[in-house]
Amino acid sequence: MKTEFNRRDFIKLTAAGGAICFAAPNLLVYGANPEDSLPISPGCRKSKVKLAVLYMAIENNRYWPKPQLDLKKEVRFYQNRFAELKSRLSDVDFTIDELVTSTEKVANLSDKLKKADGILAIHLTMGINDILREILKQKNYTIVFAIPYSGREWTGFGNLMKEPIGDKMDCILSSDYKKLSAAVRPFRAVHHLKHAKILNVTERESRMPSKYVSDIREQFGTEIKNIPLDRLIAAYNNIEHKTARDEAHHWIGKAQKVIEPSREEIVKSAQMALAIEKILNEEQATVFTVDCYGSMFEPLCQAYAYPCLGFSRLNNIGYGGICESDLKSAMTHIIFQGLSGKPGFISDPTIDESKNSAVLAHCLGTPKMDGPHGPAAPYKLRSVMERREGVVTQVKMRVGQKVTQARLIGTDLLLYFTGDIIETPVSLEDDRGCRTKITVKVDGDAGKLWKNWSHGLHRVTCYGDITEDLERFCRFKKIKRINEAV
Repeated sequence: MKTEFNRRDFIKLTAAGGAICFAAPNLLVYGANPEDSLPISPGCRKSKVKLAVLYMAIENNRYWPKPQLDLKKEVRFYQNRFAELKSRLSDVDFTIDELVTSTEKVANLSDKLKKADGILAIHLTMGINDILREILKQKNYTIVFAIPYSGREWTGFGNLMKEPIGDKMDCILSSDYKKLSAAVRPFRAVHHLKHAKILNVTERESRMPSKYVSDIREQFGTEIKNIPLDRLIAAYNNIEHKTARDEAHHWIGKAQKVIEPSREEIVKSAQMALAIEKILNEEQATVFTVDCYGSMFEPLCQAYAYPCLGFSRLNNIGYGGICESDLKSAMTHIIFQGLSGKPGFISDPTIDESKNSAVLAHCLGTPKMDGPHGPAAPYKLRSVMERREGVVTQVKMRVGQKVTQARLIGTDLLLYFTGDIIETPVSLEDDRGCRTKITVKVDGDAGKLWKNWSHGLHRVTCYGDITEDLERFCRFKKIKRINEAV
């Protein structure tokens, strides 16, 4: 039996080394709260979200919001609001920022509008229906932002969204100017998917289906690339032992306790983590996944090291580490990053109707579920429960936290539900199931949840209720949403 030791013991037993921080070069990352997020997620390593802002107004308007409205002053007012939100919009390039008072002015901007990731159309006065329709003719994703008294056109927005011309339109009707940053989030998710690259280490066609790969590329622009095993092993062998030891030193120094894994196992896992990140950087990729329970179990996990610690590291710094070559969960993870700035927790759920709950469990946990600039949750270093080997972070997530669970199926279906974390069973006595667990009280009916369940076991969880953002994103990408709990 392996002896349990704590982080002080480890520090005494290992050579002194510099701590490897949870950070990556040239990377701006998100914070703890979607309303206070600090972009950018690395879904687009070198490019920014291209946003077109159009201020819709009629000159010499005599009605709402008031006669003789100073349009230039109104535009400056909004520009000042954007400046106040600059920390949340630091990944945004305002490619267009113009007042449009006629359909002709919109038409003159057509080429630039089509190159934008999205259009934010701000409603200033009454009488803008024709201007809005001209904007929608550009067939780009468009969100209309309107505060009270902007005009009475809102009465037709709902019907306009049902027309073919309005199929890429959504609206935010609010006096909360912070919602201007919320309007950007679906554009950000679209942009990140377009620039994302998923690396998959597998030898099974079922984990790399060619039609799925091509469909994803066509619909979202996301590239999925196979990485051969020998390349990962070569990268692993090229990591210096001292560098791997320093990385392991850091993980144990931050852990509450180390239970099953030996020092040697942790160093090997740290070496694999650095090898994974090296390949990710070489490929300018976003997400890394390994067929760890299939074709890669014996040649990689048993002969070298499990990838789990590397996945936790990637999730902590704003990339994506995905279990079991699960491409559907990888896509969901990227969407979550774009909409919330937070990583996903892949889980194998089970149901507890007595608590109207789903218990979401997986051995791999991510300490920085609040995002890379947020606080880190407490964790222990454990073995993979079912294998009794390897190294994983057993994370104690936050009780009371609202969460969203989802999975993108193919290119046109998103299954989801929401709830609140009511328990985080991580004690040694509670050794059933996987290492990291959260009990989520379902918004809806846990009985309906399991009766409606389909499309495999995994679901991906992120902190926060992001259903509004998901609704806008899915509308833009023509994805059907199904709440499994109602």
